[in-house]
Amino acid sequence: MNRITDLFDKKNKGILSVYFTAGFPHLDDTGAIIEALAAQGVDMAEIGIPFSDPMADGETIQNSSQTALKNGMTLTKLFKQLKDIRQSVHIPLVMMGYLNPIMQYGIENFCRDCAATGIDGVIIPDLPFADYLQDYKPVADRYDLKFIMLVTPETSEERIRRIDEQTSGFIYMVSTAATTGVQNSFDPQTLDYFRRIDAMGLRNPRLIGFGISNRATCTAAQAAANGAIVGSGFIKALAASPDDIPQAVANLLGQLRK
Repeated sequence: MNRITDLFDKKNKGILSVYFTAGFPHLDDTGAIIEALAAQGVDMAEIGIPFSDPMADGETIQNSSQTALKNGMTLTKLFKQLKDIRQSVHIPLVMMGYLNPIMQYGIENFCRDCAATGIDGVIIPDLPFADYLQDYKPVADRYDLKFIMLVTPETSEERIRRIDEQTSGFIYMVSTAATTGVQNSFDPQTLDYFRRIDAMGLRNPRLIGFGISNRATCTAAQAAANGAIVGSGFIKALAASPDDIPQAVANLLGQLRK
């Protein structure tokens, strides 16, 4: 069974998924970051593929991506870093990146190498849903990879239901139409959006991301869906403790409990 499916079968609420940019703060930190996240109880890790123009990301993740590229990170190097990760880590791993580097790598090669290294799911924010259905889904299904789709406050109910019908794993609920980043609380309009999606009775579990950085936002996301995704907050924690990854993870978790 796919590890994402297994996670949601065993734990329906309070899930925490943490994103980091591969190659940041140092080129060879990937395995150590995943191991530290798993050791300190994070439920799922999202491994960001650095890209020169990450349009959906805020300044913090953009800067981490630029640093990772300067450090020499590539998809080929990333897969080499991950080749033995399943000897020590058993939580679900999701690869997140933009379409351009994945197309250059080749979708068949990408899905094959994801499966070979133990990646359970893929998030490609700029992959059109129609293209996914026609060109990517058959390959993803062959390798038992969950392609995760994003929905936003502007996504129509018709499209959300179509995504729910045609994908599995989980639905990534973007909390805001803006880019990723840190916020202290969710406004009433955002909370209404969470309740609206919850009332749709979707078959897929949902994780809420973008803007989650403290106890208030994390608790609100975990209450309104199956769990929360944290990205920029962890990138800042890594930047503050670049040579002590376990401490960076501990600092993030402490921030989410404040």
